[in-house]
Amino acid sequence: MNILVTGANGQLGNEMRIISKQTNYNYVFTDVVEAEGVDTTILDITDSKAVKRIVKENGIRCIVNCAAYTNVDKAESDSTLCRKLNAEAPRILAEAMKEVDGLLIQISTDYVFGGDPYNTPCREDQKGTPTGVYGATKLEGEENIQAVGCDYVIIRTAWLYSEYGRNFVKTMLNLTATKPQLNVVFDQAGTPTYAYDLADAIKTVLDDYDNEAPKAGYSKTGIYHFSNEGVCSWYDFTKKIAELAGNTACDILPCHSDEFPSPVTRPAYSVLDKTKIKQTFGIKVPYWTDSLKTCMNNMKATK
Repeated sequence: MNILVTGANGQLGNEMRIISKQTNYNYVFTDVVEAEGVDTTILDITDSKAVKRIVKENGIRCIVNCAAYTNVDKAESDSTLCRKLNAEAPRILAEAMKEVDGLLIQISTDYVFGGDPYNTPCREDQKGTPTGVYGATKLEGEENIQAVGCDYVIIRTAWLYSEYGRNFVKTMLNLTATKPQLNVVFDQAGTPTYAYDLADAIKTVLDDYDNEAPKAGYSKTGIYHFSNEGVCSWYDFTKKIAELAGNTACDILPCHSDEFPSPVTRPAYSVLDKTKIKQTFGIKVPYWTDSLKTCMNNMKATK
């Protein structure tokens, strides 16, 4: 099976490169810029003709879309580009897969929720209530894919981190090692997600799709949720990062979200219910602290 991965030089894209070595599939890794040490095919996913051309030339049967506009604050003042990448590009990718009867795996976000006061894990069939441009455009992207009518698996995830790029874990490792005191919000609850675990779940979906080899529509088309298991606040997350790193000199204090002014209101509770993906694909989801430990050990090993 020939697979196209977009955003291949980002956090999830780099984990997909690692996962790809565990399969016999043929991968085409694309991004808008090259990265040192890895093969990257340059592709603008907002260019419909370019997308359809690369799909045709490489006999692509599945696209894994890891590309997105993810700067939540900046999205409020950069809504045009944000919508182009998060809403219009998924439609283009869906149209390309529709033409070849292929599968689009789209990565979405817990930020499609947040406008209502949830206190139980969010389900896939729950109405989206985004509170900012980022969440709204990601939800629009989901709706555009569904409107096209291709085979799709939309996976909403949350609080993504990895050994690659910029992320919360790397930021807190630096701050807890260099600051005597740190204030971190405790009134936003969710679940951290190790990008490798998400890539592994995507591999499970790819294997299932390849085994089914659908002639008239993939039986598991739909929206799914994936994050690691468990629940924590950003404060709890930071405390665990510092503990595993041995950064004991920093005094980490809980604070309220309104102590950090932001142009967008973030979800206060966006824990994702993962029952559907676990039951449908037989996926076992690691606990968040176990995966954090694995990632941090990998960081130490590559220093």
